[in-house]
Amino acid sequence: MTAPHFTPADQAAAETLIRLALQEDLADRGDLTCQALIRPDQRATVSVVARQPGVLAGEPVGRLVMRTLDPSLHWSACLADGDRVQPGDVVADVTGPLAQLLIGERTMLNFLTHLSGIATLTRKFVDAVAGTHARILDTRKTLPGWRALQKYAVRCGGGVNHRLGLYDGVLIKDNHLAAWTESRSIAAAVIAARARWPAMPIEGEVDTLEQLRDALSGVPEIVLLDNMPPAMLMEAVALRDQQSPAVLLEASGGVTLANVAEIARTGVERISIGALTHSAVALDLAFDWKQREA
Repeated sequence: MTAPHFTPADQAAAETLIRLALQEDLADRGDLTCQALIRPDQRATVSVVARQPGVLAGEPVGRLVMRTLDPSLHWSACLADGDRVQPGDVVADVTGPLAQLLIGERTMLNFLTHLSGIATLTRKFVDAVAGTHARILDTRKTLPGWRALQKYAVRCGGGVNHRLGLYDGVLIKDNHLAAWTESRSIAAAVIAARARWPAMPIEGEVDTLEQLRDALSGVPEIVLLDNMPPAMLMEAVALRDQQSPAVLLEASGGVTLANVAEIARTGVERISIGALTHSAVALDLAFDWKQREA
C-alpha cells in the first residue's frame, strides 16, 4: 500500500515524545556506559532489521529520533511505512558516530516496535473483512500523548481514523443522555448538537433497536451500535435501510479477529476496535551491525 501521509501534527507529536524519551534515558549525565567504553571518533553503520513478519510503521519517527540525537547521523530508509516485512528484511541503515548509534538504539526501537505492532494488528483486521463494505476504525483508547502517532500507525495498517478527540466530532453516548436534562431522546440530542455544531459530524450511540429507531429519526451522520450480536446487527442494517439509508452504521464492542468477518458481513459500514491501540503487541525489530570501525 502507499505510505500514509505523516502530517505536521504527527511530526509535532513525535518531536514532543522524542524529547521526553531522550530525557528519560540521558537526564543531565548522558550514557555512562558509552562514556566509559566508546571512543568519540569511532563510527559504524547499523541496520534496523525485522525479526518477525508484520507491517512497518514509524519510519519517519525513527529518522527523527536519530536526527534529534545527532544531526550527523545518516538514516537511509529501505522500506516505507505500510509495507509488509518478513524476518531479515532491512527497514533502514543508519551511519554515524558509534556512541550515538548505541545511545539512540532503544529509544528508536521503542517507537518503531510499538507503532509497527499497531499497524500489524490493524492489517490483520483489515484483511479479515476484505470483500465486504466495512472499514476498520480506531477509537480514543490511546496512550496519553501518543494518540496522533498511534492513529498514524492505524493508517499504516490500512485502517481509518475515528475522530481524533472531543474537539473534531460529536459522539452522543449513554452518559451524555443520562446527564442531559432536556430529554432522553437520542434524536433530540442529535438535533440539539447539530444546531450547536452544524458543520461537525454527529454520531449517536445505541444498544437496542428501539433506540436505533429513535436515533435514525434525528438523521445523524453515523449511529454506533454498541455490543450488538451479529443477528441484531443485521436487523439494525435492515431498519436503517428502510428508515434512513444515508446514515452510516458502526459496530463496536467485543470485536475480535475471530468474529470481525461475521460482523462485517452484516452490512455495517464501520467497525471500531479499541484493541488496535490499547492491546497491540510490539513487532520485533532489532539492530544488526553492518560495519564498525576499530
